[in-house]
Amino acid sequence: MGVAAAGPHLGSIPGDVAAAIIEAGRRMDSRGWVPATAGNFSMRLEAGRIAITRSGFHKGFLTAESLMVVDGDGRPEESNARPSAETGLHCGIYQRFADAGAALHGHSVPCTVLSRLAGPNLMLSGYELLKAFPGLPSHAASIALPVIDNDQDIARMQRGLDALWAGQASPLPGYLIRGHGIYVWGRDMPQAMLRLEALEFMLQCELEQRRLR
Repeated sequence: MGVAAAGPHLGSIPGDVAAAIIEAGRRMDSRGWVPATAGNFSMRLEAGRIAITRSGFHKGFLTAESLMVVDGDGRPEESNARPSAETGLHCGIYQRFADAGAALHGHSVPCTVLSRLAGPNLMLSGYELLKAFPGLPSHAASIALPVIDNDQDIARMQRGLDALWAGQASPLPGYLIRGHGIYVWGRDMPQAMLRLEALEFMLQCELEQRRLR
């Protein structure tokens, strides 16, 4: 589920996978969620491989050459290709959640500002768009969006996430990194984008509400 077929050659990415990642970058750039070279996106391939954005590329102008393949532990299949510094966080998602097929990371203003103000969780309640998340059939619900501290040691940050998820019966398919941005995933790119857009809308509402107080 959520797994795309891999190409026949080392480092190859199926055309539909590349197109989905490129379109995600354009869509997020049009909303101001990936300024400069911020953000990174990935999709699961077969045999534990992952298609992911290379480091240093503006996500609104991605091409097939802006993408690469890593193994399940984040090692590049092509030695001269440099993946995002946060590739380990994508690997952590795919290792923990068998149904995850795509992951998105952005740096919007609401995500960055609210993550700096929140404690270990950011509560979202009463929004119609909560229905975008599993197990929430109506707006009469709440979610506690995890907020983890930023850390340049990605492996250490992932260990903290693993411990967090291990303590939850049904971990939410998303989290915030304090002062940094958001990670969201789904069974495929459309579901990941739907969840990202739902969270971004609710976080924008939260930010506006705070400004009006």
